[in-house]
Amino acid sequence: MIKILATALFGLTATAAMTVNPAAAQSVAAEQTITFAVDNMTCALCPITVKRAMAGVEGVRTVKIDFAARTATVIFDTAATSANAIATASANAGYPARIAG
Repeated sequence: MIKILATALFGLTATAAMTVNPAAAQSVAAEQTITFAVDNMTCALCPITVKRAMAGVEGVRTVKIDFAARTATVIFDTAATSANAIATASANAGYPARIAG
C-alpha cells in the first residue's frame, strides 16, 4: 500500500512539474522604444541606408526615420538585442548613432 501511495504521489509531482516548468522556462520578451540621434544623414538616400542597417539587427521590430530631425526611433525586443547593437549597426553603415537625450 505504501508503494502504491508513493507511486501515486510521485506521479502527481511529476505531472505538476511538467505543467509548471514550460511556463517558467519561457523568457518574457519586453519591447523597448529608443530614439537615436543619427549623424551624417545629408541626402535622401541616407535614411534608407540607416533604416536597413537598423532593421537588419535581429530583434528589431520597427524603425522610423525622421530625416529633418536626424533621428531614428526603434522598437526592439530586449531579449534579442540591445540599443548598443542597433547603434553599432548604424555606425557600421557609416551613420554613427547615439541615444537621443
